[in-house]
Amino acid sequence: MSRAFSSILVAVVGVALLSCAQSAQACAACFGASDSELAKGMNIGIFALLGVIVFVLGAIASFFIYLARRASVHSAAAMPVSELTKQIS
Repeated sequence: MSRAFSSILVAVVGVALLSCAQSAQACAACFGASDSELAKGMNIGIFALLGVIVFVLGAIASFFIYLARRASVHSAAAMPVSELTKQIS
């Protein structure tokens, strides 16, 4: 693309965006009507996504706790008796 064509394209897109500014107004939550149905729905969506994040992070943490417990059980079971008695005394 030539430099002149890209400049014209940017200008045309800018004019098109400025001409339809009425449709780009803020939603009810951003506009100040915090008691509207749109704002309530947005809050429910935010809390739902936070719940998903907490669930996924909890699942990852519980998986690593499971691996740590299983590794400690298997390492103690695989250790010979003579090494266990050396550790106790």
